[in-house]
Formats: sequence, structure tokens, C-alpha cells
Amino acid sequence: MTGLGPVAWPPAPIRTERLVLRESEARDRAAFIELFASPEVGTYIGGPRPRDELERAVPEVPGRRPGLFVIELDGAMIGMITFDPRDAQRPGHVRPDAGEAELGYMFLPEAWGCGYAAEACAAALDWFADVLPSEPVVLATQTANDRAMRLAAKLGFTEVERFKEYGAEQWFGVWSSVTPSG
Repeated sequence: MTGLGPVAWPPAPIRTERLVLRESEARDRAAFIELFASPEVGTYIGGPRPRDELERAVPEVPGRRPGLFVIELDGAMIGMITFDPRDAQRPGHVRPDAGEAELGYMFLPEAWGCGYAAEACAAALDWFADVLPSEPVVLATQTANDRAMRLAAKLGFTEVERFKEYGAEQWFGVWSSVTPSG
């Protein structure tokens, strides 16, 4: 998979019971900075980035690219979901040529524990299965990240392997919309 291949971007907003998954807008800039500066959010992804650095670096309309959905609740951004090709140089792949779509997500701490990540990720995976049927989606997370491990199981990811990366044990799983026969 290279990017999202033939998929038209951005798609129409995706609506769930409580959320909207949509393209990034200028009004989301402060929430993007808050996400990347948050010590809680940064716990398992290399730590927070300095707020002053983010203020200088984050563009007026951040995250506007294929594969990135802003998650909106009641008109405000609470997180983001990404589908990016998994780097062939990193461990963890389900295809010999690598490049699988990797699901990533980040939510503001005040949105944790409400089921928003499961709701948004399930909707994003459904969208992905519609536009790229039979394409696998992979997910990697630190085994120490209990919340992410529970979410991966809830979403139906199946463990493929574990490995050390970034000085920590990583869990690597795959999700497929294709139901295996047998």
C-alpha cells in the first residue's frame, strides 16, 4: 500500500452515534498542539513535545493529508486517527513487500475512558474496509499500554508477533475485513 492508493480524499464526514470523523480544519490547530504537548498522550509514543516548538511548527491547518481523520465531539476535536503505510525498515509486517496500512490514534486525555476511541476506530476500520476491501490493517503498541492492548482486542486485531523497539516490548497485530473460511 502506498498512501491510500486510488482512494479519493477527503471522504465525506463519517458520523457515528456520538462522533464525526472528518478532514482537519484550521479550528483544530489548538487541539493538535494539545495532543502532541500532553505528557499523558506522550507516555507510550516518545514523550510530549515542547509547546513552544509546536506553536512554531504546527501549520495553520494541521494534519491535512490523506489517511488522517480528526475526531470531533460536539463540534470540537478530541483526537485523531491515521492510516499510514508501515515503514518497511521497521519490524512487524504481514506481507513480504511491507507497506501495510497501519492504524494510529491519539485522543486528548479528557476523552479517555468514554469509549470514543473504540467507536471512532471501528467506524474508521469500516470505512477502510469499504474503500480498500481485502487490504489488511496493522497496529503496533507497547505491551505496557493496557488501554491500547484492550482496544486492539475489542476492535478484532489478532496478534502476529511481539518484538523490542524503542526500548520497549511491542505488540503487533493485524485486522482484516475478509472473513477467513474454514
